[in-house]
Amino acid sequence: MLPIDLRGKRAFVAGVSDDGGFGFSIAKSLAEAGASVCLGSWPPALGIFQKLLERGKMDASMALSDGRRLEFEKIYPLDAAYDSMTDVPADIRENKRYKDQGDFTIQGVVEQFKKDFGDKPLDIVVHSLANGPEVKNELLDTSRSGYLTAISVSAYSNVSFVRNFGPLMREGGSFLSLTYMAGERVIPGYGGGMSTAKAALEADTRTLSYEAGRRFGIRINTISAGPWASRAASAIGFIDMMIEYCAKNSPLPRKMEPTDVGNAAAFLASPMAAAITGSVVYVDNGYHAMGMAVSPEALNTPMG
Repeated sequence: MLPIDLRGKRAFVAGVSDDGGFGFSIAKSLAEAGASVCLGSWPPALGIFQKLLERGKMDASMALSDGRRLEFEKIYPLDAAYDSMTDVPADIRENKRYKDQGDFTIQGVVEQFKKDFGDKPLDIVVHSLANGPEVKNELLDTSRSGYLTAISVSAYSNVSFVRNFGPLMREGGSFLSLTYMAGERVIPGYGGGMSTAKAALEADTRTLSYEAGRRFGIRINTISAGPWASRAASAIGFIDMMIEYCAKNSPLPRKMEPTDVGNAAAFLASPMAAAITGSVVYVDNGYHAMGMAVSPEALNTPMG
């Protein structure tokens, strides 16, 4: 028996505001393996998320396989668009969804972690967040502002995570982000600079694996997940078609589940993956390996 054992490890999963996305599934899998889990949640969504938890609306999702309940050690307000409060525009500081949240920047969360848990409190950091305000626009029709926002929040924030959280990591620490096939190949409709941001995220994963490996002794990987109808993905508008298309054109014609990504993340965060860094790990039923669609006849074959 070779179990994934994360007992005694602490994880920070950033980008969780509901129970429908990969971030939540990763947090749950890490907890299943024994890790304690803290979350970073976008301030405008944090209040709703906390009310759902308090009112038991997520009880079914919070149940672990061994009968335990998923508990979050801390939930921090986090807007990864900002490294420090000096970067935050006045209208955001004064916005009712932000003004009572304290320091919600990346550096603010780092400082709060040290206050709550000491100087070296972390073993696992998961970057599960992205934002492309013009994602429905073709790249040719994307404004400079929309393009740069997509890059800033979806890719550069991971660089900032590694730089700022790196010194808090214990020996054997692991960083993980989430990417998508659009960073490598054309996915019509995935616009607004988001494909560029995913390509940057993957390139940065390789460079950061070297730089952070030498500076902090930590590992950096990213998971390229197949499509899933999370709240964020559904905003693109064609996610159901992508899910069906990928299922029918993948080597494994099965429905992909968020737990597939969560379990892969738990493995990558564990000592069993101690020699894996700088990698794009595909969790997509093998879709990335295909060079063309299957035949029309096969498209009508029921999924197994």
